[in-house]
Amino acid sequence: MGRGLRRQAPALTVACVALVAALGGTVYAEKKAKKMDGKAIRVKSLPGNRLALKSVPGNRLKPGTVPADRLAPGTISGAHVEVSTLGQVPSAVHADSADSARDAQTALHAVNAIDAQKVNGRSAGCRGETRFFAGGCWQEEPSPAPVTAPAAAVACANQGGELPDALTLAALAQQPGIALAADGEWTGDIPVVSGLNIYAVATVSPAGAISSDLAAGPKKYRCVIPLVS
Repeated sequence: MGRGLRRQAPALTVACVALVAALGGTVYAEKKAKKMDGKAIRVKSLPGNRLALKSVPGNRLKPGTVPADRLAPGTISGAHVEVSTLGQVPSAVHADSADSARDAQTALHAVNAIDAQKVNGRSAGCRGETRFFAGGCWQEEPSPAPVTAPAAAVACANQGGELPDALTLAALAQQPGIALAADGEWTGDIPVVSGLNIYAVATVSPAGAISSDLAAGPKKYRCVIPLVS
């Protein structure tokens, strides 16, 4: 038995050395693995499905690497958006000159509008050839031809307005630049009705005097148009 052990001693020694070396290599490899960080990983060597969720912060991702359809709702706020990359908002196409238009008074047919006013906080004005007075737009000139009172009322209605009342027309007659027709103008006031379609209508003279005349008689007129907005 002593001889057998002596004969096997060299081989046993070599085996033990090999075992120790193998175990030492495993421990060394484990220590090296624990010390391995991201710098030791070759670029593009790890696929995305090998990364743990939330292990890579957003600031470590190259812009454009994650498509929009892969982002969870609510993961991007306004602070993450580069404003210079956004196009112009469709509804703000005409907003570039808004600052210069801050004091502009707007009205329907604004090109021909004059004396723009504010009505209930909204911009409004009078169309051309009319003057703002007593809350409405008054035609500055009387009608070219005299007509009956009913015809005058229809003409004003077709323009979206009406005949003025007598007292306000008398007040308009006192305004600078206003000249009423020489034989007076129709108003919308009917002081006397004596029968079917037989009535008198108040009229106003150039001096502002109020009188009446039969509706069937011809006279000139001017209409009062509501403010347009």
